[in-house]
Amino acid sequence: MAKKPKKQQSGGTPATVALTASGTAFTVHSYDHDPASASYGEEAAQALGVSPDRVFKTLVADVDGTLTVAVVPVAGTLDLKALASAVGGKRATMADPTAAERTTGYVRGGISPLGQRKRLRTVLDASARSHETICVSAGRRGLEVELSPADLASLTGAVFAEIGRG
Repeated sequence: MAKKPKKQQSGGTPATVALTASGTAFTVHSYDHDPASASYGEEAAQALGVSPDRVFKTLVADVDGTLTVAVVPVAGTLDLKALASAVGGKRATMADPTAAERTTGYVRGGISPLGQRKRLRTVLDASARSHETICVSAGRRGLEVELSPADLASLTGAVFAEIGRG
């Protein structure tokens, strides 16, 4: 169960700072990131002992020339056509990694849907609604934040849509 933090501790990320400032209930989970890990999200699920359908990865896509955040379970993949449709677009491709890092202010494997340098439109996979809480990146590799899907959607302005496969 998520708990409300007392105070922001030094070394916080923009994501945890934003959560603290909003008064949202959340829990931070950290683990030792293995640089050789093939999948950041699956590594997080395994390290935290959480089902991969409750750990969500943050992906940045280009939908008709506009960067868009997709938040999907690490156990599956992003359906780019469904993402484009969810935001009224025609075509989506994965964003250039450098553009994603520069726009969000985070590095790959640590991009959080929260506290981004530039707020991007966000789509959260509808499967998130079936969980009381989900985990997303807290803004750096080896750091996850657990919160309710409704709070995540509220804080990011996300819409829920079926954008995940598998």
